[in-house]
Amino acid sequence: MFYLVSYDIVDDRRRARVHKLLKNYGTRVQYSVFECQLEAARLAELRQRLKPFLDTKQDSLRAYRLCKDCLQQTVVIGERPLSEDPDYWLV
Repeated sequence: MFYLVSYDIVDDRRRARVHKLLKNYGTRVQYSVFECQLEAARLAELRQRLKPFLDTKQDSLRAYRLCKDCLQQTVVIGERPLSEDPDYWLV
């Protein structure tokens, strides 16, 4: 599934750690926005790995799931296209 992940984290150090972690799960399209192709297990893993870096009283992280039909209707203005599944996977 395709997810658009955005975050607003108050603390600079925690924000940098979340940013670094998310780079392993998707493509950064803006500083605090990532496009991620995640199956259920990978999403669960990401959620677990994010827990130590988020303060739920101050921070916000959202993962919006976009279905294939919705994704095809996405409007992109600018040169960078939507992220796609890679042609290959490294295991």
